Amino acid sequence: MNEQSKVAVVTGAGSGIGRAVALALQADGYSVALAGRRAAELEKTAAVAKPDGGRMLPVPTDVTKPETVKALFRAAQEAFGRLDLLFNNAGIGAPGIPMEDLSYEQWSSVVAVNLTGAFLCAQEAIKIMKSQDPRGGRIINNGSISAHAPPPNSAPYTSTKHAITGLTNRSRSIAASTILAAVKSISATLPRK
Repeated sequence: MNEQSKVAVVTGAGSGIGRAVALALQADGYSVALAGRRAAELEKTAAVAKPDGGRMLPVPTDVTKPETVKALFRAAQEAFGRLDLLFNNAGIGAPGIPMEDLSYEQWSSVVAVNLTGAFLCAQEAIKIMKSQDPRGGRIINNGSISAHAPPPNSAPYTSTKHAITGLTNRSRSIAASTILAAVKSISATLPRK
């Protein structure tokens, strides 16, 4: 691996915003692990990558399943050696029907993908980012204007996108506590006057 190259994991990379972000990162020199449920769509994303950009690694992943999320991050680390960026983008919606008509399964599916999936991916990314040298990286949780201006009949989607704001704040809190621990560790090794 080129020491100067950066590494990203993009979820929902088989279409839409995820595909566009993965391709933009790859064109900018990032090696990108492409995550999504549909292997054929991930392959299509990889096939349109710039020949002079970073490497692409399609990894079929269901972000609602901890074991496939762990396998995604293991594959990215084995292929590229580190992780600099996670773009949490995988998401689904529910039918645009009144909340009282939603089934438990419809609600649970949206929460599992949009919120729990982002949590599971952030958790694995943080483990790598804290253990690599140099330490650190960035986590971007793709939200939605729906969190601030919800359309009618969008309770599951809007709720999860609003919660992503909390997850983003949690990521900031984790980063701040990690930095504080590093500063304390360095301070402890400095000579006292």
